[in-house]
Amino acid sequence: MIVVVDYGMGNLRSVAKAVEKSGYTVKVSGEYLDIKRAKKIILPGVGAFGKAMENLKKQGILDVIKEELKEGTPYLGICLGLQLLFERSEEGNAKGMGVIKGVVKRFPHLPSLKIPHMGWNQVKLRMEVEDLFDGIPDNSYFYFIHSYYVVPVEKEIIATTTFYGLEFVSSIKKGNLFACQFHPEKSGKIGLKLLENFLKS
Repeated sequence: MIVVVDYGMGNLRSVAKAVEKSGYTVKVSGEYLDIKRAKKIILPGVGAFGKAMENLKKQGILDVIKEELKEGTPYLGICLGLQLLFERSEEGNAKGMGVIKGVVKRFPHLPSLKIPHMGWNQVKLRMEVEDLFDGIPDNSYFYFIHSYYVVPVEKEIIATTTFYGLEFVSSIKKGNLFACQFHPEKSGKIGLKLLENFLKS
């Protein structure tokens, strides 16, 4: 069973529909046992970093997500689901899961830079991720909406980068974990292809 984690943040239904389009059974759930039994976990999310962490703790599912990550359950983090993996965010100076060493930073205030970064942008491959990006050309366009970006300590986990005023990390890959700042579920055929690759890998 594929579980899309429901913790009261973001576009859960659109992610679930995208998974269904790929021909997989999906359950939207914030229940401990469903996450524990999941063959694959998808953590999407849009909104405030601190509130998201608070919700995960209140629902009693923060620890089980971290446990499943350690045990090797395939994990896909989308947008906030990427940022929450890190140690801390500049958004409210909130603490994250600490699964990935590094911080989440806000885009700088530049006259030419509209924040949030919203719309289509290119994603450049920085590591060998043939399984996930099979059939997806380098520099393909994906859909973004965010004001913060991740800065991992371990540079070897950077899977893709994107340019918006500066070159930022748009996805990471470490073992069973893949997480992206862009929204595959809003990125048309290319996004659906990425989701399909994750689901069949």
